[in-house]
Amino acid sequence: MKSLKREQRSQILHLLCEGNSIRSITRVTGASKNTVTKLLIDVGRACMAFHDANVRDVQAKRVQVDEIWSFTYAKQKNVAGAKAAPDGAGDTWTWTAIDADSKMILSYFVGGRDGECAMWFIDDLRARLATRVQLTSDGHKAYLEA
Repeated sequence: MKSLKREQRSQILHLLCEGNSIRSITRVTGASKNTVTKLLIDVGRACMAFHDANVRDVQAKRVQVDEIWSFTYAKQKNVAGAKAAPDGAGDTWTWTAIDADSKMILSYFVGGRDGECAMWFIDDLRARLATRVQLTSDGHKAYLEA
């Protein structure tokens, strides 16, 4: 596989940020679906490492936590009947912690919606904060356990 020029990588990432699908990006740029996907994975890993290394000792005062539902491969109710459903198929929850003033994402976690995931998420958030904060949530019971 040949490597992409900086301008083409930039164009692909811009289109992804604009919400274009991978297929539409392949049509516009001429890059293969696998190339676009690999770039997305590589940049995602780099962003994850950057966030992990740099979002530390944050001086936030008010933090809002929430979770959003999505699904991987198939909705949970359809996983049992799905053909060749991979491990991890079904409901997926993305947990987010946002500084209410700066709107910076302080912490995030993708997983289930149970107490164990809440504990991991809140522990990660705690490690990123320099001081105690006012924490606001939707009242999800798992936050109380964490």
